[in-house]
Amino acid sequence: MLRASCNIRLLNLIGIVVLFFAGFTSAQALQPAGPHRPAAVPANYVITPYGYFHPSCVVHLAKGDVLQKATKTIQHADGSIEGMHVCQFAHFKPNGDMVMGDQRRIDPPSIGHAWVEYAGTTTSSSYGELGADWNVPSAPTANNGQTIYLFPGLEDYNDVVTILQPVLGWNSDYASAWGIASWNCCESGTVYEATPTRVNVGDKIAGYMWDNCAAGTLTCTSWDVLTEDLTTGNYSELQGTSNFGQTFNWAFAGSLEVYNVSQCSDYPAGGSFQFYDLELYNDSFVEYSNPGWTFSNLSSGLTPQCGYGASISPATVTLDY
Repeated sequence: MLRASCNIRLLNLIGIVVLFFAGFTSAQALQPAGPHRPAAVPANYVITPYGYFHPSCVVHLAKGDVLQKATKTIQHADGSIEGMHVCQFAHFKPNGDMVMGDQRRIDPPSIGHAWVEYAGTTTSSSYGELGADWNVPSAPTANNGQTIYLFPGLEDYNDVVTILQPVLGWNSDYASAWGIASWNCCESGTVYEATPTRVNVGDKIAGYMWDNCAAGTLTCTSWDVLTEDLTTGNYSELQGTSNFGQTFNWAFAGSLEVYNVSQCSDYPAGGSFQFYDLELYNDSFVEYSNPGWTFSNLSSGLTPQCGYGASISPATVTLDY
């Protein structure tokens, strides 16, 4: 079962990992909005998987930090408590629409051209766990300051306030390189990112999300999001992160989100990307034999057109570009 394998892996990792930070810091290494940003987006904003944010509104959480929704605090691994950050700046959807505070409906249709394609499914109850493996692809053969995000994820289909994502990104935290990070966005207009780590072409990555509640809990308040490089043992994790009142009934097996792609060679070489060994469980931790993944292509009207499409099975999703 996914939960058991994750817990065993975490016990091994905790014994060898040293905390990098005592508290949280604003993200400084994310890709700048760049010259191709929408006109409304200020030049000092940065690119995230949720759109453009002021750097002070992207918070890095150290390993072991826990978001506490009830008290609006962050409990650090050393036991100290700090108030949850409230963003003082508007953020912008990838199409340039301005948002203040919580960004309701963080869904592919509202994100528009940033989400190019994805495979997803929904349930009338809720999900308890989602996991996927993938391999870091080759670097893009062209560099136009593009940002590429590839990830599975969980949302509340009926009232999206936040999204949980284990993310592989190009030109995200590391310029002209691949990196992984676990994310939770966007309570009080703030993006929370676990400590990112750089990864190498060919590395095997695992992305997991699971709740920490008893079986049958429809709306679990505590979740773990783990993005792990199985080749090196490095990882980025959100432990006990809040659901911010969400019932996660919308699962994404694999999604492609992009910024500043001007030609097809801005994508990773090879023309496709595969998420495999997919595992999806309901809130009673019973695995779906066939989750019923369906493909959504949002590339209509986009330039460039790069052969977008997908092939899908219960345990594998391949996105073409």
